[in-house]
Amino acid sequence: MVTAGVFLLIRCSALLEYAPAILSVIAIFGALTSFFAATTAVFQYDLKRVIAFSTCSQLGYMFMAIGLSNYALSMFHLVNHAFFKALLFLSAGSVIHALYDEQDMRRMGNLYKYLPVTFTFILIGSLSLMGFPFLTGFYSKDAIFEFSYFSYNNISLFCFILALLAAFCTSFYSMRLLYLTFFGSNTRTKLFNKKIHEPYIFMLLPMLILAIFSIFAGYMLKDLFIGFGSITWMNSIFLLPNNLNNDAEFISLIYNFKQFPFIVTCSAAILAIALYAFNPYYLYNLSFRYNNLFTFFLKKWSFDIIYNEIIVRFFLYLGYQGTFKTVDRGLLEFIGPSGISKIVTYFATTLSNLQTGFIFHYLTFFFLGFLIPLLGFFYSLFFLPFSSLTDYFILSSLILLSLPVLLKRFNKF
Repeated sequence: MVTAGVFLLIRCSALLEYAPAILSVIAIFGALTSFFAATTAVFQYDLKRVIAFSTCSQLGYMFMAIGLSNYALSMFHLVNHAFFKALLFLSAGSVIHALYDEQDMRRMGNLYKYLPVTFTFILIGSLSLMGFPFLTGFYSKDAIFEFSYFSYNNISLFCFILALLAAFCTSFYSMRLLYLTFFGSNTRTKLFNKKIHEPYIFMLLPMLILAIFSIFAGYMLKDLFIGFGSITWMNSIFLLPNNLNNDAEFISLIYNFKQFPFIVTCSAAILAIALYAFNPYYLYNLSFRYNNLFTFFLKKWSFDIIYNEIIVRFFLYLGYQGTFKTVDRGLLEFIGPSGISKIVTYFATTLSNLQTGFIFHYLTFFFLGFLIPLLGFFYSLFFLPFSSLTDYFILSSLILLSLPVLLKRFNKF
């Protein structure tokens, strides 16, 4: 479900290639999403939430690649991302289960002694997520950087800069997650620590398989997915002749730009380790000094507040005042159950007035009910064509239906 949108846009390449403006919008929003989710994950303390925002950030990379018309590269990163992100989520589940449903990283710490296998798996998944050289994430993530920088597009440089900032944040929160979970201060009791254990083999085995793919899948699948002259996708992905995406294959390694992602990744990892391992009080004081900025990122750029206060509140008001009170309880109720019941009640009450108990009323209506249809029949027989007999029946029916109203008039005398 998470990656369905990416796959759908890849399959719609034949439509998107003829809409360059839409591709630019997709690329811009992809880069912004990657940066937004990465900066938000830096300030989260929930273990699963950090990994979830990481997923959102990586999806931004995929959409950015689509917007730059490199659909095969987006699909390559989607497949690679599946391995190390599934490994991270399963490993996070192992930690949470071992700590009896505790998800706050501030209450973990020093777990590498008790969960060495899980620590190894999270380390592999995190390094692959960071794009550490020669792991699975490296081959697709760095390819996205290379292509965004060398793409013949007006917005490619903007996307490259935002993606680079997102990569810095990704490396920072990955090291932060590792330190707070496995190397931070331990606030648990000795009795609790004795209960911590690795998961059973039926959970370790899938994690082991995912760890192997998180190391080798990128190398094994690179030429198959994005290799020069690869025919894997054939007609599944459509590209215009001017978007063949071959130039990035022949970028010289001498270019300093090629080292940017690696330099950014390593510098962010070193910064996170230095801050959390050697000077944690600096971050604590910094969060107090810039409390508003810290709260802004912690609350996901206040998007939830915008949704709830503006969009959700508006639609709730519109739904109650507009559709519920005006349409459901108003128009539909009037022409539906309430209106029909009132009409039936009115006619039933009016027809019940026929039972007046006076013989002359009964004789009068008996006489009218016999005379009016008879006159109408003779009138239509001699003065109207035979095809107008239907008019006679309609006229007679209307007259008979008007009898209750006449009866009401009689009752006044």
